[in-house]
Formats: sequence, structure tokens, C-alpha cells
Amino acid sequence: MANIPATHSYQNPLGTLAPRVRFAPSPTGYLHVGGARTALFNWLYARHFGGKLVLRIEDTDAQRSTEEMVEGILQGMRWLGLDWDEGPYFQSKRLEMYQDAAARLLQTGHAYYCFCAKEELEKRRAIATAEGRAPKYEGTCRKIPQEEAARRRAAGETAVLRFAVPQSGSTGFDDAVFGRVEFSNSELEDFVLLRSDGGPTYHLSVVTDDVDMKISHVVRGADHISNTPKQVLLYQAMSAPLPVFAHVPLILGPDKTRLSKRHGATSVMAYREEGIVPEGFRNFLALLGWTPAEGTPEVMGDAELIRLFGLEGISRSNAVFDRAKLDWFNTEYIRNYPAEKLLPLIKEEWEKAGLKPQAADHSDDWLLAAINLLKTRARSLKDFAHSFRAYFTDDFSADPAAVAKFLKDETLFPQLAELAELYALSPEFTEASAEKILRDFAAGKNLKAGTLINASRVALTGQGVAPSLFAVMVLLGKTRTVDRLKTAGSLAGRAPA
Repeated sequence: MANIPATHSYQNPLGTLAPRVRFAPSPTGYLHVGGARTALFNWLYARHFGGKLVLRIEDTDAQRSTEEMVEGILQGMRWLGLDWDEGPYFQSKRLEMYQDAAARLLQTGHAYYCFCAKEELEKRRAIATAEGRAPKYEGTCRKIPQEEAARRRAAGETAVLRFAVPQSGSTGFDDAVFGRVEFSNSELEDFVLLRSDGGPTYHLSVVTDDVDMKISHVVRGADHISNTPKQVLLYQAMSAPLPVFAHVPLILGPDKTRLSKRHGATSVMAYREEGIVPEGFRNFLALLGWTPAEGTPEVMGDAELIRLFGLEGISRSNAVFDRAKLDWFNTEYIRNYPAEKLLPLIKEEWEKAGLKPQAADHSDDWLLAAINLLKTRARSLKDFAHSFRAYFTDDFSADPAAVAKFLKDETLFPQLAELAELYALSPEFTEASAEKILRDFAAGKNLKAGTLINASRVALTGQGVAPSLFAVMVLLGKTRTVDRLKTAGSLAGRAPA
């Protein structure tokens, strides 16, 4: 299929200047990655053109819809920073409107009652499958005269309401991503509009809502393409203009199968728990299936994403969820966040980890200085409560690999204790003075300065990798630096020198 012109994605079929888009999730209890990407694309499109984003909850399945499940969706959107302009609307509160729409379709001859028992339908489908035919409804009840069907319904006979798909020709639509899409009507069965209990099916409720809410652009996953011809027929039967359809590619795992829990977290809130910052996740998510203009840097804030976003940049090819790339985005955003913005996020991580900064000099100014020193080495917010724990509390453990590599020589412990005494006696404690004392001491002992630096780093931070040792010493302060150098042996399970 050839792409349609890029300008098509900007046309509003309702004739208004600004688009109206919608995000319409089912309440599953959490916002999954695919849904979050759909919500983000709709949000970016609405913001780019000054339009409106409508939030609609498709909760007609009462058994699967609870307030807690809905809140899980809203919580994910709030964390991602995706605000909506209208809603949330709940389909469960709009049932009468769907039934009215169905009644009009029945009246105009676009729908009919089907009295076939479920068991009989399953039997026919099994026969069709065995004979190599498509297992679709054969239109048995379509032949029943309307008067007879109405009489049987009035007598209390159970029935569903089906849409009468045209028996010849084809149904097509122009897709802003995939171009012209055509389906032969012979491939479509007469699909159900109302179940036997009067409840609406997905096709009826979604089209009725989109018409009522004047949705101009339907941006959703490519797995909905097969649903679209049925919905196109409903728009036509309702004498409503078609919205612009834009079906975005699926998100696959690294093994090129559809993203699932076995690939890791799929709920966006799970990524929050893993220490991902929302702006980093948004930026990463925006580039899953969408490519901005050539030469654009990968790291883009909201203003840049909104300015550049357009449906013509969406790919037909499925996107691959690259966790390493997400981690890269996260490090970039943490590195560039002001410390003031990181501090409340880090405090949340401390609370979850049961960490309370102990020292009296841990004022906010000190904490901001510590964050600025550490943030360039952080891969996630969780590092500030785990890998960087020693900066904020004396209750920390050393990385066994770092101890084995840099504190394996027992002769280092008395030397570190002697170095600690030199620091204790020094009237000056700056990065320059701390470095001079260590290097002079190493030269006097005929030691490599690097050996003492590596051992001191583990003694002070519990880690084999850290910012400049002497910046760490000044940040921790003289007292803690001296105490930790003296007790370095305890990190390796030895009595202090």
C-alpha cells in the first residue's frame, strides 16, 4: 500500500481548526507500555495543533472494571505527565446512548435480530473450520422479516442485534500511516452490536462515542486495523464523517515477539518503581515507532517533542523495546536534572529503602551538593538509596567485589588508619590538601598512590567506582572521612586496626 500524502494527517474531517483525539483504555489496573505510547502520541498530536485530548474509559465489562483498576490507568498517566482536556468519561454511564444508536440502526435497516443459540453458532463455526472455510456467522437470521423478528422479541425470545454488512463490494479507509486499506465485505461477518443482555459490544460503543465526542483523529495500535472496516461501516450507517485513522506499529520485545511480562515490566508504574524518571520514559516512548526530522537529537524535552510531532513521522515497522536504550535516556535525564528537581524524587527512594540521612550537616544545601556530585554516575533514582547509600548514612555495606579487589591486602588497613590520623591533624581539609596529604604519605611509604586511592574509595563509599576521591572526602567531611578510614577493615570482615 502506498503512503497517503503527509498533509492528510493534518486535515480535520469535521471542519474545525483544532483536532480532537482520544485515549480510550480498558481498566486493567495499570497503564501498560503500549497504552502509554498510544496516550503519548495522542497527547503530542493534540498539543502540537492546539487540540483537545479526551480521556474515555471503556468499562462496559462490569466484572473487569473497578475504581481501583481505573485509578491504575489514571495514576500512570499522571506520572507520565499526560494531562487530558476532557473526561474521564465512562462508557458504563452511557449505555442508554448506545442502545438508542442501536435502535436507529435497526430502524434504518442496518441491523437485525439474531436468534441463533450460542451452541448452534459454535457448531457451525467448527464445521466451517473443518471444511476450510472462514468460521464466520453465515447470516442465517438476516432472512427473517423485520415484523417477525419484532414479534419474537416482544414475546421475550432471546436475541442479539447484528450489523448487516453489505454482501458485495469492499470497505476501505485512508490510514495516515499505512495508506489506503481495503477489505472485501465478503471477509466480514455480520458482527454483534448488542449482546442478548442489551450490553453494547466494542464496535458499537466506540463508534457511538467517537461520533458523539466529535473525535477527528483516531490514533491507536496497528492491532486495531482489522476492526476498522466494521467501524467504517458503522460511521457510514450513522451518516457520520470518518475520522482520520492512524494505526501505530506494535511494540515488540528484543526477541521480536509482542511485548509481555516475560520481557520485564510492562506497567509504566513498574518503571517508576525501578527508578526511571518520567521525562526520560516519555522521551524514550515517543521514539518507539516515531522518527522526527533528520538531524534532531534523541534527547528532547516536552516542548521539542510537541513542536516536532506529526503523524507522518510514524513508521509502519514494529518498534523494539530496548531496555538498554531506556536506561541510557534515564541517565541522560538524571544527569541534566537540576538537583532541586531530583531531591524530592530521591527522598521518595530513601523512604522506600528505609534510609534516613543521619548527619546533622545533611541540610538541603548539603544534599543538593551531594546530588550534584553523584548524579552524573547515576543510572536510576534507586542508586541514591543503594549504590550511593554511604554518602547519606553510616549504615552501609561494601560491594564484595570492590572489597575483594581493592582491600584484599591486610597491610592496607594500618596504613589507612595512619592516613586518617594525618587528616585528623590537618588544619585544612580541601580537595587539594586532601590529595597532597595522600600522595605525600604514599611517597613516604613507597606505595603507589593509586593503591591508596582505590582502597580509600571503598572504605569511604563501599564502592569500587565513585566520583573524585578527594571531592568525596570533602563532601563527607573530615570526621566521617577519618572514622571510615580507621575502620576500613570492618568492611572486609576484619577487626579495625
